[in-house]
Amino acid sequence: MRHAYFPLSGFLSLVLQPPDGPGHLLEVGLVGREGMLGAELSLGVATAPFHVLVQGAGSAWRIGREALDLEMARSASLQTTLQRYLGVTAAQLATSAACLRQHAPSARLARWVLMSQDRAQAERFAVTPAFLTYMLGQGPRGVAQATRALQHRGLIDLQGDALQVMDRPGLEAAACPCYRAGLANHRRHLGH
Repeated sequence: MRHAYFPLSGFLSLVLQPPDGPGHLLEVGLVGREGMLGAELSLGVATAPFHVLVQGAGSAWRIGREALDLEMARSASLQTTLQRYLGVTAAQLATSAACLRQHAPSARLARWVLMSQDRAQAERFAVTPAFLTYMLGQGPRGVAQATRALQHRGLIDLQGDALQVMDRPGLEAAACPCYRAGLANHRRHLGH
């Protein structure tokens, strides 16, 4: 990585390709205007263990690695904020791993829709069925079942490549507890 990015709008998915080969991608995190891409640079690490997919187009501020190092040397508060953000991100990655093993696909889908809506700041956003397989860690049949479960309850509407949130309070009730835990962790360490 030669740059860090601070999204102003849009959102990005952090996707791992497990060692068992191509085609088995798994989403492990999301970054929107609440965070940054390239936080590893604040530790002097110039590589990331994941690929990045733009899920919602937008704009971002970009800073080069050397300029970021200079700004961190000048600002203890920037260093502290980036360290806290790395802690929140590490917790999000760990939660994603546990969530994959512990919770039903429809609850994980509800969590992901809420997280995506938070970052997209819209009730409707683009998502492809192929990406939902990465996010849920399920094949097309599992994705279809999870999607139908939420649509049947009137919580979402998925038409083609567009997902519409129909009932946010209902979606929050359907989501696994990982969504609320992630919000609480973010607020506790970053204050918003």
